[in-house]
Amino acid sequence: MQILDAQKENSIVPLFRLGFRVFFLGGALLSCTAMVLWLLTLHGVPVLPGVSNPVWWHAHEMIFGFGLAIIAGFVLTAIQNWTGIPGVRGWPLALVSGLWLLPRLLMPLRGELNGLVMVLDLLWLPLVAGFLARPVIQIKQWRNLFFVPLLMFMTLLNALSYYAAFSQNWLLAERVFTTTVLAIAALITVMGGRVIPFFTARATGTDKPTPMPVLEKLALGSIWLVTLGWLLLPRTTLFNGLLAMVMVLAAVAHLVRLSRWNNKLTRGIPLLWVLHAGYLFIPLGLLAMAAALLSAGITVSLASHWLTAGAMGTVILGMIARVSLGHSGRPLELKKAMVVAFVLVITAGLVRTLLPMLAPGLSGVAYDVSALAWIIAFGIFCRVYWPILTQPRADGRPG
Repeated sequence: MQILDAQKENSIVPLFRLGFRVFFLGGALLSCTAMVLWLLTLHGVPVLPGVSNPVWWHAHEMIFGFGLAIIAGFVLTAIQNWTGIPGVRGWPLALVSGLWLLPRLLMPLRGELNGLVMVLDLLWLPLVAGFLARPVIQIKQWRNLFFVPLLMFMTLLNALSYYAAFSQNWLLAERVFTTTVLAIAALITVMGGRVIPFFTARATGTDKPTPMPVLEKLALGSIWLVTLGWLLLPRTTLFNGLLAMVMVLAAVAHLVRLSRWNNKLTRGIPLLWVLHAGYLFIPLGLLAMAAALLSAGITVSLASHWLTAGAMGTVILGMIARVSLGHSGRPLELKKAMVVAFVLVITAGLVRTLLPMLAPGLSGVAYDVSALAWIIAFGIFCRVYWPILTQPRADGRPG
């Protein structure tokens, strides 16, 4: 980097030097805050005065507020590695992160039907897509252009979620939220297939398993098919059965895929086993979703939490812990508190899904324990990573 570039970099507040900084920290803080508000709401404390449907708010903010913030931070950071072109930083990054933050702050007070809230929340993700498209198109790296239509698809789903709230069509809202969760799970399988075997091989000094083309196409194709099927197919016995069959096929394919990634070698390496454990929630979640479609004693809401509280929470915490260290110029060495956080986030996922299935009468206890474990887990991340994400890189390099 030239001296002039270094001077320009030093003039930028560290939080806005790369996307992972503001979106990882902001997303984690939001997840803690939103979960505290949700827990208080469950216990009858009026902390969401403007919100007409707290269940809608909880689902929306954990998916579109928290989950997509982390995805935005990841892709806005990774794009410069993929293309060799510096990522968005400075005031453009501050602008898009501000557009993400404002609806999060306004919604509890003004409500989910407020026009300003809806407009702001539908602006920030297309802006992220634009930031991604420019360098990809510039160097014609079409493989990574995949993220642009995906983010626009997420924006469409977000708009549909607001329409569902406006029309009080809660069946549509559940369909939209579940579709988005499946899309995020599918994205995790795409990115997980790229990085989890690579991280495992590098950390354990072993060869990266050679992907099996047929298995890769089956695993990824089936989960994307499930995502589109959940959104578009009518809810009839025939189509539910067909969709459940594809879900079971996808679950088996992903279990086989995961089994080839040298899981046994990850023991004693928290930055690895947390990703393997998080990925395992995906096939389990697909099986649970199939059971829900077949009316096998489990609701769609409960089944979907295998993918949200389980897969999304665990993989996200593992990835942001690792990426934040690597991109801040620090060695991949975890503090013990983060190992506790990993155990807690996995516990949150298991308690939220298993306990209501095994003992429905304890569902309330499951909600409380899971929420508290989640709050502490992501609270630990915020405490440990605040100085890492708000200060310049440890090695003095830009970013």
